[in-house]
Formats: sequence, structure tokens, C-alpha cells
Amino acid sequence: MTRPSYDVVAIGNAIVDILSQTDDAFIQAEGMTKGSMQLVFSPEDADDLYAKMGPGLEASGGSAANTIAGVAGLGGTCGFIGQVADDQLGQVFAHDIRSVGIQFDTPVRAGQPTTARCLIFVTPDGQRTMNTFLGASQFLPPAALDRDLIRDAAILYLEGYLWDPEEPRAAMRAAIEIAHDAGRKVAFTLSDTFCISRHGDDFRKLVADGLIDILFANENELAALAEVEDFEAAVAKVAPQVRTLVVTRGAHGAIAIQDGDRAEVAAEPIERVVDTTGAGDLFAAGFLHGQAQGWDLERSLKLGAICAAEIISHFGARSQVDLKALVAQKLG
Repeated sequence: MTRPSYDVVAIGNAIVDILSQTDDAFIQAEGMTKGSMQLVFSPEDADDLYAKMGPGLEASGGSAANTIAGVAGLGGTCGFIGQVADDQLGQVFAHDIRSVGIQFDTPVRAGQPTTARCLIFVTPDGQRTMNTFLGASQFLPPAALDRDLIRDAAILYLEGYLWDPEEPRAAMRAAIEIAHDAGRKVAFTLSDTFCISRHGDDFRKLVADGLIDILFANENELAALAEVEDFEAAVAKVAPQVRTLVVTRGAHGAIAIQDGDRAEVAAEPIERVVDTTGAGDLFAAGFLHGQAQGWDLERSLKLGAICAAEIISHFGARSQVDLKALVAQKLG
């Protein structure tokens, strides 16, 4: 097996995030579930909701793309595979992700629908409520995979959000096979409980069949996957099925279990939670970077906690500081 040129290559939704501040009354009036992600199924509905937004911040997003940007910010070598349309938002996404040193060469898709966008409403308590029009991202075909890029990455990282549409689901299954055939690791994030409610059986089979080497979940997602409410019971059920299980617990920190060894870290203290958008994504970035560098569980978890704390201290899902400098200050 050759030494990989890339630390992490991710496959995910290529989305442009539009963030705006709002209040709880607006969330309730629009029938949204605060703190969750819901799909918007038509461009007309997305346009209507966009028209109701206040002043917004526009930036490239998507769960796996946020993670890979975090890994790049930590000094990792990265690639991204995701589908954009041949439109202005597609150009915005491609420029943003390439500008931070990430390899991104997925061919654009002609015609409709447009590039995906996520309308994110942030309430004063920092909670984000997301409304996603998947657009072109849900049409990533297996033929668009850069197989050499996947083979040349130590870790392939996949997001559960992309499991809904048929084409990307087939693409991710093909990518898992490519990665494992090359002797690489596959990491998977469950993304959201709604993903598990729709595809829980698929996710459980991926885990049971040994296709996932590193599984990321938060407490609620783990409970939904395990179909067990008690946290420790859920951990005991899932951990033996994957080499590495990573579970974030919000203010209570995070745990990881790898080959039977368990490590735990506390959440990094911050003055105020401004916006939780991207917290899990950047935690995954820190942990994956640590693992790609050969760090132990506890140090990898600590790196994840540092990255997550930085993200929730400001508006938006991309770091606003030099992550390498921040980590050097915190970890030495």
C-alpha cells in the first residue's frame, strides 16, 4: 500500500450557506423545528423563504465541506467531491473551497436545478435552524467520482445528509469500495436524527457489515441509531461494530472508543455561544486531522473540542482565526 498524498477526502453536499439572525417567534411562525435541519423541496419555496430573511452572510457550506475546510485550516492535505450547477452559486462554492487549498475538480452539472443553498436562521441563544434546498448536489453520480483522489487519501469522509438521493447514495457506496480496496479508512457522520429516521436501516447495515471505520454521532443520533435511549447502553451496542466511535455531547464534551479503549474530553470553555452552525463539522475536522497525524484518541478529541469551540464563538461555519496557531497555543 502506497503512502497517501491526502490526509482526508470528503464527499458531501456542495451547498452555499446563507445565514441570518432572527428570533424564536419567526421560527415558530414558519413552522420550523428549532435547532434542526429540514429540506426545502422546490426552488420556489426556497425563494419565498429567502425573501423573508434579514441581512445575510453568504459562504460556501455543507457539512462535509465545512469539515474538510477545517482539516485544511489545521494544515491537512484535502480533497472534496461534490456536485454544483453551472451557475453563480456554483462558482462561489468552487472559488471558496479552492481558495483554502482544497482539491476540488468535480465537473459542474449543466441545466436545472441550481446549486444547493441552505437558509440558516440563528436565534439569540446561538441555535441554528437550517432549511436546505439540495438542488444540484443531490445529482452527484458515481461517474463524477475522482477514483484516484479517493485511493490517495488516508481517510474518506462521508456525510449522512447526502444519503437521501439515489445517485449520491450509489456514489458513496462506490467510494467506500474504492477506499477499502486501496486499504484506506472510511469515516461517516450520521449528520442528523432525521437522516436516521429515513435511512436508519441502511446506516445500521453499513455499520454491521464493517464498512465504517470511524463513526461520528451526537447523543441523539447515537440513540436513534442504536434504538436505545440510555447513553451508555447505546455506546455499548454500537462501539463493538466500528473500529472508532466518536460521540459529541455538547456542553458535556465528547467521548471516543477505539478498539475497546475509551477516552473522554470536556468541552472547551468559551465566553458566549454565538452560533452553533458547524460545531459538529469542525469537531470532526479536528478529530480526523489528529487521527491522520497518528495522534492518540485523547489528543484527537481535544483538537476536535478546540475547533468546535472556535466555531461556536462567532457567526458562520468556517473558522475566523488561524487554526494552526490556535492549536499551537492550546496544545503546544
